[in-house]
Amino acid sequence: MDLYVSFLVIVAFFAVVLIAKGIIMVRQAQVIIIERFGKFHGVLYPGINWIIPVMDKPHLMQWRSYKEYLDRNGRPTSMPYMEMRSIIDMRETVYDFPRQSVITKDNATIEISTVLFFQITDPVKAAYEVESLPDAIEKLTQTTLRNIFGELELDQTYTARENINSKLLVTLDNAANKWGVKVNRVELQDIIPPAAIREAMEKQMKAERDRRATVTEAEGLKTSQILKAEAVREAEIKKAEGMKQAAILQAEGIAEAKIKVANAEAEAVKIIASGIGQSANPASYQVSLKYIDALTKMTEGKDNKIIYMPYEASNVLGAVAAIKDLTGGAPQPNK
Repeated sequence: MDLYVSFLVIVAFFAVVLIAKGIIMVRQAQVIIIERFGKFHGVLYPGINWIIPVMDKPHLMQWRSYKEYLDRNGRPTSMPYMEMRSIIDMRETVYDFPRQSVITKDNATIEISTVLFFQITDPVKAAYEVESLPDAIEKLTQTTLRNIFGELELDQTYTARENINSKLLVTLDNAANKWGVKVNRVELQDIIPPAAIREAMEKQMKAERDRRATVTEAEGLKTSQILKAEAVREAEIKKAEGMKQAAILQAEGIAEAKIKVANAEAEAVKIIASGIGQSANPASYQVSLKYIDALTKMTEGKDNKIIYMPYEASNVLGAVAAIKDLTGGAPQPNK
């Protein structure tokens, strides 16, 4: 009886151990491939799953992991290494590939680094269609990069990043589709030419910047001179218009003054004519006054001596006679 009870206890213990060993909990966005006696049996999805111990075993896959450490300068960095894991992550994965050397079409050796974003869509193909998925993706990326850069010249590699990324994406996605992998994005991180080429490129860029600065300065000077010339022209035009307007106003003023003087003289003649009656000629009186006024101006500052006399001196005497006739007698001197 005691042996029977002991046997039952041992059997129950092993049953509990087997059941505990057979319980597998899978986290969200992860799957596990189960093999029974080395043959594919099924896929365990997120949640609590049970397998038969000894008969069923998870399939192990080679996976890339990163180990964090400090470099010589004390800065944190990471180093990739391979490990065997049974859990397949269905989330998008990022592979940061180390730098590699490629040769361009014009035989320039440059170093490039790439980052790849991919996601496993079929875990069974990822486990059985390729021996090592991380190595396959890395080698495929490296060879594709060499082929693409081998068709480009050095200068084109800096201006055709989008085209390079697009070609990489199409090529890698088509090839990785067989492995149950979807390549979502490929990006070139760095393109590093040799030191000699970098120095030559820096000189070229400096010369180009100097040329652009010279051209910009010349264009600025040209524009400045044009603006100055236009300003001078506008100023001269405004000045000429001002002088023209001033001359017009001055001429109008002189003309108006002459008209007023003429009107005043005409009015004076009318007054004289009304004063001396109808028998005298006012015009002769006015002309006689002009002759006398001119004669007075000729004798100013010359000790009251007449330097020259008009050719028709009789006109002056006639003017005096006209004044006498108009006034009715000889002019009386002022007392």
